[in-house]
Amino acid sequence: MFVTAAQRRDIAVAVLVIFAFWQLRYVVYPEPPTHMGRLKHWMNDAAPKRRIRHVPSSFDWSRVGFSHQLTSQVSLPTPLRSPRPSAQKIQHQFAPEDPEGAEVRVARLMEVRGLFRENWKSYRELAWMQDALLPVSGGSREQFSGWAATLVDSLDTLWIMGLRDEFDEAVEAACQIDFGVSTSPRVNTFETNIRYLGGLMAAYDLSGREALLQKAVELGDLIYAAFNTPNGMPVDFIDFAAAKAGEALQPEPRVVSASPGTLSLEMTRLSQITGDAKYYGAASRVMDLFCQGQNRTELPGAWPMWVSMRDEDVVSGGAFTLGGGEDSLFEYLPKMHQLLRGGDDKYRAMAGAFLDAADRHFVFRPMTPTAEDILLPGNVNVVDGKPVLDPETEHLACFVGGMFGLAGRLLNRTDYLDSGIRLTNGCVYAYRSFPTGMMPERINTVPCDHRSHCPWQEALWDHERKKRPEWKPHLPEGFTTAKDPRYILRPEAIESVFYMYRITGDEAFQDKAWDMFTAISNGTRTEYANAAVLDVTVARYPLPKMDYMEVSLESCTDWAFQTVTQLKKRIPPSRASGWPRH
Repeated sequence: MFVTAAQRRDIAVAVLVIFAFWQLRYVVYPEPPTHMGRLKHWMNDAAPKRRIRHVPSSFDWSRVGFSHQLTSQVSLPTPLRSPRPSAQKIQHQFAPEDPEGAEVRVARLMEVRGLFRENWKSYRELAWMQDALLPVSGGSREQFSGWAATLVDSLDTLWIMGLRDEFDEAVEAACQIDFGVSTSPRVNTFETNIRYLGGLMAAYDLSGREALLQKAVELGDLIYAAFNTPNGMPVDFIDFAAAKAGEALQPEPRVVSASPGTLSLEMTRLSQITGDAKYYGAASRVMDLFCQGQNRTELPGAWPMWVSMRDEDVVSGGAFTLGGGEDSLFEYLPKMHQLLRGGDDKYRAMAGAFLDAADRHFVFRPMTPTAEDILLPGNVNVVDGKPVLDPETEHLACFVGGMFGLAGRLLNRTDYLDSGIRLTNGCVYAYRSFPTGMMPERINTVPCDHRSHCPWQEALWDHERKKRPEWKPHLPEGFTTAKDPRYILRPEAIESVFYMYRITGDEAFQDKAWDMFTAISNGTRTEYANAAVLDVTVARYPLPKMDYMEVSLESCTDWAFQTVTQLKKRIPPSRASGWPRH
């Protein structure tokens, strides 16, 4: 076919235009220029200043020979095309932001980011590559096998904050950690999974840095060694020397249920990324056991605090809680349904059965002087076959508001979302009630007979508080104890506020989060970072502090990841709205 010079010119111009658009779409902006797209572009718009190289650990955990091979291989389930109704989105559809609101938001953003950087600077200068910083003395400590827990847990925070130089330096350091050596002869499976494996994979998912995935695989193989047991159930603590030698490990006779029940998300995600289903398969067998026992416990729908992996018993026992020891087992259920995109029905069924049981037995309305329409999480003890509510609320249990809210969207249950809002507001109320603006570790209140109507009864409160030896005259009205008056920088309450703002779009949650952040920042600040407070029920400043920072779920000056960055995460970074490059 004959092509004229003019036609050739037109074709050349068309090709150049197409190439220009391709460059813009796939090279300059690999994703549409959303807030996340801008952040990814900024963090990846040039090669790292230092070459980030994976340094293999001194021991190759993938080469461990098992004394007890897992009996059957389990494949990753095929995701459903639509695990929830297509119109049912998790996040609220936000309207364009007005200039005045943007100004307030950016000012808050900068303060949060500044506090994080102060904490990170202290860790970098005083405790680099140690598990944690001591915020009062400026020393350091090893707590989780000596693999730089704060650094690994901080990786995704550094990314979200847009701290590129700090991120690259931390990634380089993380990729040199030696998982073949431990400061402890016994390695905690649960802690290693949630802190280290979770931290590495979160950073990899955000950044795509291949060296992080290589380190995560090393760690996944180490955790996989915890399943080298006669029945394929994991040990709570890995005997490091025995595991290296491939010797059979023996599951403990009694562990808190969250320990084996909180391996599924990280191990599943590692299988999804690598294509190796062995990690998912190992954790899935544990969850199959929980699934089989869910409706055979003394409180059907929930599992007792203590279980036995040795005996494969997850049904015996009458003590139940939403707090420490069980919290993350429950938290992971709707998230696993989401991660697998509905590909395994058991997670939807387990989440629904648990949430129904929790709403029925654990959740209560506390009696307050102002008749607040709120809920709080409690504990349950089954006595003579009957569930008895213990109206003690742990700060750890404040995660349930976010869990109910997320499940409400995922499972299309408006009643879950309604409960999630009231539970979140319950923990916000507890923060607001104390003179320091911070919620104690453990509190007790008087449960109402009905959720819909609960007038204040002074005589009832007086009667209930007199039954509590822990009651003190200075406690706010409505509270019968502050059994543990400390505030140890836990993130759960503000995490739920983050969920509620993103799900509902209610701007009141922004101000609630800001009030919480301000109180925490002012009350916990030290010369070096932020520290746990011994008593938040009395406002005598400076508040008495502990030389301690709770390493909780995410680390980087532990509280700063979730207590600070939950506020940060709900303020999406954008250069157009004040996001700084430096």
